Amino acid sequence: MRRVCFVLRVRPDRLTEYRARHAAVWPDMLAALRAAGWHDYSLHLHTDGLLVGHFRTEDLAESLAAMERTEVNARWQAEMAPFFEGLDGRRPDEGFTVLDEIFDLDAQLDALDSTERASASTQELS
Repeated sequence: MRRVCFVLRVRPDRLTEYRARHAAVWPDMLAALRAAGWHDYSLHLHTDGLLVGHFRTEDLAESLAAMERTEVNARWQAEMAPFFEGLDGRRPDEGFTVLDEIFDLDAQLDALDSTERASASTQELS
């Protein structure tokens, strides 16, 4: 499963309301996200407006396309768009920047464990 991290910028004068909106996301929006393959989705907001989102999905393009096909997403994106800077007429789900993952602790530990196990097996055969 792919881990996706993205960033957006919330307008500083809208931070309080943005937080409030996400304290009680519409139930049909929550259900749509889950049905579209978004897992372990979380948002983190800095006091300067930097918004960092993270979720896991089998297929990013399909997860985004599945949300695009829902009516609730169109309503949610229309309501959320005024909260953001720099969208240039795009919806928030079209305007976020996906970041490259450059480090994964678990993956590196798993690789290290595999290497150590292989080395131990080779030494046992010697």
